[in-house]
Amino acid sequence: MVQRSSSSAPRFLPGIDTLLSRHQEWVAGKRVGLISHLAAVDSQGCSSAQRLQERRGVELVCLMGPEHGYFGRCGAGESCRAGRHPDWKIPIHSLYGEQRRPSRRVLAGLDAVVVDLQDLGMRPYTYVSTLRLTLEEAAATGTTVIVADRPVPLPRTVDGPLLDPAFASFVSAIPAPMVYGMTPGETARWLQSTCIPELDLHVAAMQGYSRNLARATDWPPFLRPSPAIVSWESAMCYPATVCLEGITSLDHGRATDMPFQLVGAPWIKGQQLCEALAAYKLPGVACYPHRYLSRRPDFSANTALSGIRLVVSNPARYQPIRTGVTLLHCLQTLYGRQKLWTPRHCRADFFDKLMGCSTVRHALQDGSTPSNIATQWKLPTRAFRRQRAKHLLYGAATT
Repeated sequence: MVQRSSSSAPRFLPGIDTLLSRHQEWVAGKRVGLISHLAAVDSQGCSSAQRLQERRGVELVCLMGPEHGYFGRCGAGESCRAGRHPDWKIPIHSLYGEQRRPSRRVLAGLDAVVVDLQDLGMRPYTYVSTLRLTLEEAAATGTTVIVADRPVPLPRTVDGPLLDPAFASFVSAIPAPMVYGMTPGETARWLQSTCIPELDLHVAAMQGYSRNLARATDWPPFLRPSPAIVSWESAMCYPATVCLEGITSLDHGRATDMPFQLVGAPWIKGQQLCEALAAYKLPGVACYPHRYLSRRPDFSANTALSGIRLVVSNPARYQPIRTGVTLLHCLQTLYGRQKLWTPRHCRADFFDKLMGCSTVRHALQDGSTPSNIATQWKLPTRAFRRQRAKHLLYGAATT
């Protein structure tokens, strides 16, 4: 989905461009550490690390990589090792290994930390966890943090339960709904206000960005920020299906070219499931029968699955968590709860960590309707929207 920019609108620039063109004093003459990955590129497609490394007057002391590593080579949940950049010979510290926050020893050698990550604005996606831990450590050491801002796929959407503190983990590290509709810079401002007031924070805001729901033609190319987020479409479907990682009897397309957009299992009938979902008239999303090959090692080799494909047809109306809950409700209604929730098929603890609570799983298992389950988070998310609105940088959200 691509949207053409208006000829009168200013050219789009991501935060790394505005940092180096308008706020160069934030990094000039400074020892800088960069938390980033190869998906973070400037308006011309050059990596943010390259821009800082080549910038005269800026000393790029080290890189720090989140989950999947700076070069994006590690799989989901796979520990990443520290190393050195092969060309620049500077350290690359891992923030997804033995430790998941910048060490105070590293911060002591820096004047500022630049954070430039292509995040999704979705709580289970762990780059926001890395952001929070970085902000906490920087506040404790008096280190300045500069967030170079980037778009997120669903900047208007707030959906899903708020985090129950009892289920806080690295896949649920901020007290927000599952989808919270803030860019990394806005999220940092919100975290500073609500959790880390002593933080010295600067946000390099984007130029020419509004809360549009389609990628404009003057945006830089989308590079996958993690191995399974292969496209903007996968990113939009991610919050609807990520909790299926806690239900091992279901495949959600991880080993295909449409991860998180597909749902299948040997026992699903795609047309039947689509018809059941259609009865709920889910806003902003459509589903279609889709037969595909699963390459999961716990299924038979190259198993053909009769599944479904999700298509976000109207991002402004799409409710991804309600969509995911309705999908699970239809699956257990059609094929029996034992297909999903028995210990053989369900990693209940991981499902709850991803959801940030256990109430959704219990409600599904008790047979509650999707609308009743969604009602549980209606009032808390309304309060969150009011709090969030104070920290938005790009106009008022419309939902």
